[in-house]
Amino acid sequence: MPAVHPGTHPGENAGGIASPDKILEGLDPEQRRVATELSGPMCVLAGAGTGKTRAITHRIAYGVATGRYVPNRVLALTFTARAAEEMRVRLKQLGVGGVQARTFHAAALRQLTYFWPRAVGGTPPTILNHKSQLIAEAANRLRLTTDRAKIRDLAAEIEWAKVNMLTPDTLPARLGERDLPTDVTPQNMARLFRAYEDLKDERNIIDFEDVLLLTVGVLEDDPEVAAEVRKQYRHFVVDEYQDVSPLQQRLLDAWLGGRDELCVVGDASQTIYSFTGATSRFLLNFTRRYEGANVVKLIRDYRSTAQVVNLANTLLQDRRPAKDSTPGSWATPLRLVSQRGSGPSAEFFEYADDEQEAAGIAEDIQDLITKDGVPASEIAVLFRTNGQSAAIEQALTEEGIAYQLRGAEQFFNRGEVKAAIRMISTAAQSAGTDDVPQYTRDLLKQLGYTKQGPSHSGAQRQKWESLAALVSMADRMHAEREQERQRARDNGADELPAGLTMTEFATELARRMSDQDAPVMNGVTLASLHSAKGLEWDAVFLAGLNEGLLPISFAKTGDEIDEERRLLYVGITRARKHLTFSWSRSRTPGGRANRKRSRFLSAIAPPQEKPVKTSSTKGFRA
Repeated sequence: MPAVHPGTHPGENAGGIASPDKILEGLDPEQRRVATELSGPMCVLAGAGTGKTRAITHRIAYGVATGRYVPNRVLALTFTARAAEEMRVRLKQLGVGGVQARTFHAAALRQLTYFWPRAVGGTPPTILNHKSQLIAEAANRLRLTTDRAKIRDLAAEIEWAKVNMLTPDTLPARLGERDLPTDVTPQNMARLFRAYEDLKDERNIIDFEDVLLLTVGVLEDDPEVAAEVRKQYRHFVVDEYQDVSPLQQRLLDAWLGGRDELCVVGDASQTIYSFTGATSRFLLNFTRRYEGANVVKLIRDYRSTAQVVNLANTLLQDRRPAKDSTPGSWATPLRLVSQRGSGPSAEFFEYADDEQEAAGIAEDIQDLITKDGVPASEIAVLFRTNGQSAAIEQALTEEGIAYQLRGAEQFFNRGEVKAAIRMISTAAQSAGTDDVPQYTRDLLKQLGYTKQGPSHSGAQRQKWESLAALVSMADRMHAEREQERQRARDNGADELPAGLTMTEFATELARRMSDQDAPVMNGVTLASLHSAKGLEWDAVFLAGLNEGLLPISFAKTGDEIDEERRLLYVGITRARKHLTFSWSRSRTPGGRANRKRSRFLSAIAPPQEKPVKTSSTKGFRA
């Protein structure tokens, strides 16, 4: 262990890094194993809410504190910019800086940009932000009829092909396992793929998948570059390992170069992105590839009540393999154990139609806010398809409840947000260490910010919510800096960290804008089950749980049905305390009541008997 410098607080090493013993405080036995067994390969099977991020950040911090890891030689890989930022924040709280916590794409782009002059030469290509325009041009060249929806589907097919490292020549042999967009033949799909690639080459453009492919190519073809990268990065941590694609795995292998200083964290029961090329195969086969690897199971759920956890466990245990299920594709689920104790029972509601379901959900949300004191930002309504949100949006608007639609217009693309960031950046050039939160409030008043937001829904409310989110971000950054200063005082530091400046605030906003890492908004979240992955709320409403929606109608095979079951599992485990399931008997008012509730509810919902009206006249308790 490194020597402690004179004058350092007993709980810290020189430089503010927490001591090894301090880092291990509060970890449960399994998390402690993750943090302390630092040599060789490790596979962490981490259930939902079991503190995996805490475990792996403490692993990195413990490695640094004991002198086993050098911070800038650790590469921690995640799948979202938000997750990477969370990891950096937690490491900073432990006094560890310099660790590279990035998404696969961000890490690859950084390396590709740095090595391009040496390894490739010439003018670096421009990165294509959206494929739609180029795909439309490629289709036009081939005289293929498209619309916006079909172009999105074609883009998804090309992305799937590239993360599986297929070319226009090798793609056709794999298209038998894909449901192509309407009227698109395998031959036309391959021709379109080739035309798209030709257009990129003509214009010196690359897409996001090319960033990974080119980085792999440079590392595999240039031994000097590969040696330099491998000298830089000695230890690797990969979060959400069940979601890696074959291309990401190949890049990881190129970074490792045959070494085994690798810690992966994942849960096969949360594999829900197979349609994009993600696969849990690498997680499930980890111990075969790395014989003798340490395996740690995190099953203590700190997020959810016993009622929520028991429902999640029961849902997975009820799965039965279909005749066509791929052997080994379904891992034995982790049986979670709630550490939060008991809470309210989950509720199950059947409604006459979608409108009544939306109205019932809105009424229940109003009750949670006004009677139970649950903040709107701690409530989410989750659904299988984005088309289900319209009725819920209308019902919330009628109840006067603010909401944010996750996956809609990106936060940093909103006009008021762009204007606010420009204003803050300009002000930062002359502002010092003034009260950043108050300074931000004063600035944003010019754009319409007020202490209290409009009492009605609509565009004005959304604008206010955007500005309020920036103010809240300034408040949070200021509070975090003051906590750092207080810790330094308590530790008897000779010099305190400087107060938060507008320049730092503007820099953080610029980084978040670049990463599309939006701050939390103050409203009920409406989101698809896929986009809810990695998030959590006090109260979750799972809406539209009908056959044909969950499982979705085009899920036919055993493997596809299994993925739909995992999707519902992810939805359930987003809830900390309150959980409500609902479905409807008809799509429209007065329509035929021939819809059935999801087959997945048979093991977790009460038996379906004659519906009984609830206190809300708009629904029925199942």
